[in-house]
Amino acid sequence: MTDQQSPLKLIVTGGAGYVGSVCAARLIEAGHEVTVVDDLSTGHADAVHPQARFIEGDAADVADRILGEGFDGVLHFAAKSLVGESMADPAKYWEGNVVTSLRLLEAMKANGTPRLVFSSTAATYGEPDESPIPETAPTQPTNTYGATKLAIDHAITSFARAHGLAAVSLRYFNVAGAYDAYGERHTTETHLIPLVLQVATGDREHISIYGDDYPTPDKTAIRDYIHVVDLADAHLLALRHATAGEHRIYNLGSGTGFSVLEVVESCRRVTGHPIPAVVAPRRAGDPSVLVASSQKAGEDLGWKPERTDLDGIVSDAWQFTRSRHA
Repeated sequence: MTDQQSPLKLIVTGGAGYVGSVCAARLIEAGHEVTVVDDLSTGHADAVHPQARFIEGDAADVADRILGEGFDGVLHFAAKSLVGESMADPAKYWEGNVVTSLRLLEAMKANGTPRLVFSSTAATYGEPDESPIPETAPTQPTNTYGATKLAIDHAITSFARAHGLAAVSLRYFNVAGAYDAYGERHTTETHLIPLVLQVATGDREHISIYGDDYPTPDKTAIRDYIHVVDLADAHLLALRHATAGEHRIYNLGSGTGFSVLEVVESCRRVTGHPIPAVVAPRRAGDPSVLVASSQKAGEDLGWKPERTDLDGIVSDAWQFTRSRHA
């Protein structure tokens, strides 16, 4: 992707994490000046792009300290994001996600920082009645993580209206793939593709398929997967199209999705490993299909996912995984 916009001075919170690190890399390649802020609670120092300025610490604390230097915008990825943990320890999520984001918004207001791109989530929709999910779908999150992200979206809307902030929120489901040295390596892994690849590396005996009785073609649940580079590029486009006084919300997705079994079979093809799979009972609250519509993002931002081949997505993830095991 090429970016014709004049170089901007930007903060990327959570820029040592999976999506944030790829976005920081793409921003730097596009000619922008990037400061990464990350407390390294889940991120990795070696995931920070070598041309980025790196400040370790809480996103809001650091922003409050350095925004006076004069930044053109913030891309906010820093967040707690484990659904199960959010239900077991909600205070950690309301504090870490909502309170931190509110303090960040206040710091941006105090320093006149004009733009914000927020990494939100399609979990704000809960279990939707229609698929692909449009932005007009009711927001009914079924877990604390989704609820905190929705609360932040509401706060951003308020700041845009009251203070002229130019803001865009991007909602998506499953990010996958890798970009050069930047990929997915969570301490607590919950995403399907890296879990399946752990079987191929010998770190896991088998993959569990939760339910094989869904009303889908192969009876396993269908989920949306978006390549991390396509997602990062959407953030660059959102930054360019942010409009003062407006908070725009866009869904990002493949529009079709892939079943759990399709993902497992793709991982088998790419790795050459048999990858044993064991069928387990359905998990409570797991919908049959979760796919986001990105029609509005295409119309308004000119965004179109380019890396949509499942084997290609898995191949990028596998290459990164193997590099970490070398």
